Amino acid sequence: METSEAQKCDVAPATATAYLDPNYWDKRFDHEEHYEWFKDYSHFRHLILEYIKPKSAVLEVGCGNSQLCEELYRDGITDLTCIDLSSVAVEKMKQRLSTKGYKEVKVLEADVTILIYAFLFLLLSEVKVLEADMLQLPFEDECFDVVIEKGTMDVLFVDSGDPWNPEPETVSRVMAMLEGIHRVLKPNGIFISITFGQPHFRRPFFSAPAFTWSTEWKTFGDGFHYFFYILKKGERSSDGTECIEKTDVPSLSLYHEELESEDYLFRTNLDEM
Repeated sequence: METSEAQKCDVAPATATAYLDPNYWDKRFDHEEHYEWFKDYSHFRHLILEYIKPKSAVLEVGCGNSQLCEELYRDGITDLTCIDLSSVAVEKMKQRLSTKGYKEVKVLEADVTILIYAFLFLLLSEVKVLEADMLQLPFEDECFDVVIEKGTMDVLFVDSGDPWNPEPETVSRVMAMLEGIHRVLKPNGIFISITFGQPHFRRPFFSAPAFTWSTEWKTFGDGFHYFFYILKKGERSSDGTECIEKTDVPSLSLYHEELESEDYLFRTNLDEM
């Protein structure tokens, strides 16, 4: 499913900093039924299924109006929890999944009681959709096998300034997100990040001393590459070396549809393009 050109005009922000405003997302999700950041599932399915087993407990951070959880469910991964800060996105996804015949979707407010309820819901094999803040994940420690984000972290960088030396506020937000993800991952759990963020910009965050995960990445895409990071908790080497898939990044040749896409706003190192 693709959004129409008219719909894109209606929902696209005047500036990239609008992506940091929760009100923007509520208004957008109220009008937009579906949008896939950084390609749809078919483009990276071969990658993601290497790291998720059918019985894995999976958390999707910043689900928005993506259909990623539905695609994973169809591939036999049924213990899924999706969170988003937007109550509009949560309610619409709840309705959509219910209409398509999925098991009952439970929506919770992000208050103190969610810690208890969320833990209990993790015991059930079904899709859960919760309203929650990715900077303050409302889950017990070590309760997910896999955490996935697709384009969600990129939002935190839209006002970062110099990508080589991000603003302190940006650093604080990104670290809060990563610390929460690291905390809720089980021992040997995996964090998957699908992004435009190039390794030389992401590695300083992923390799912070507080984290025990190893870092590797792969790429996918046609006109230019999207990055698929795999961070494995508890597997960081003592000497700090990392396992990296060597990939030759071709010279830039964007397709018209990619130039038209909002994804292009997230590209942080335009000079290299």
